[in-house]
Amino acid sequence: MELDLRNKVVMVTGAARGIGAVIAHRFAQEGARVVALDLAFPEGDPAEAEAAGEPAIGRVTCDVADPASVEAAVAEVVRRHGTIDVLINNAGINVEGTVADLDWQRWRTCFDVNVGGVFLMSRAVAPVMQEAGRGRIINAASFAAIIPSVGSAAYAASKAAVVQLTRVLASELGPWDITVNAYAPGMVPTAMNGFADMPQEAQDRLLDTLSLRRWESPDDVADLLVFLASDAASYITGTLVDVSGGKLATQIPSRAHGR
Repeated sequence: MELDLRNKVVMVTGAARGIGAVIAHRFAQEGARVVALDLAFPEGDPAEAEAAGEPAIGRVTCDVADPASVEAAVAEVVRRHGTIDVLINNAGINVEGTVADLDWQRWRTCFDVNVGGVFLMSRAVAPVMQEAGRGRIINAASFAAIIPSVGSAAYAASKAAVVQLTRVLASELGPWDITVNAYAPGMVPTAMNGFADMPQEAQDRLLDTLSLRRWESPDDVADLLVFLASDAASYITGTLVDVSGGKLATQIPSRAHGR
């Protein structure tokens, strides 16, 4: 099966680094016209990267929690490319702390970015997709939206809200052949979570929760998103796809690995 994304206009939020950067790069490799959105970008000339053989990725500065910034960013992408075919709402932050210890501002910031960002970006992009009579919106949830952890109240609740927002959007935008789905990554080592830098005993405890006992890579996430953005996924909408390597699919998955 060939997932043809050539010349599709794809916006990826939170794409300056980490998983978002990998997602943006993967869509560019698939031939899409990719625009990365973020608060700021690392130094370097995109034209030089393109000259060195890297796929072209546009950049637009955007704060997904700011309505004016979002509207301006979407308008700029439409100005450059004429339309928007795919929106990947990847941007998000992690706020840790027990309910007793969390202050109100940190709770609000978590929701402003993780839920508000999805709301604002989707609201801004929807009219463009409705005019075209097609589109894909794909939202980053988390395994925390399925099974939360102690100390993750703000993060888990915000990601659970993303799942429900996704379902509502799927039905509201369905008449225009716009699909809306969410995805739940598991444990991808990043600078934010530091999984790969933990002592080996701590890593083993986490890896023992996985049916596929290895850390998830950003490419594992990108593989799913490319599929969901393609015509092959045209009848999939309003769903949460678990891409966690079978985390806690059984009570003690490590038994199958002889641990």
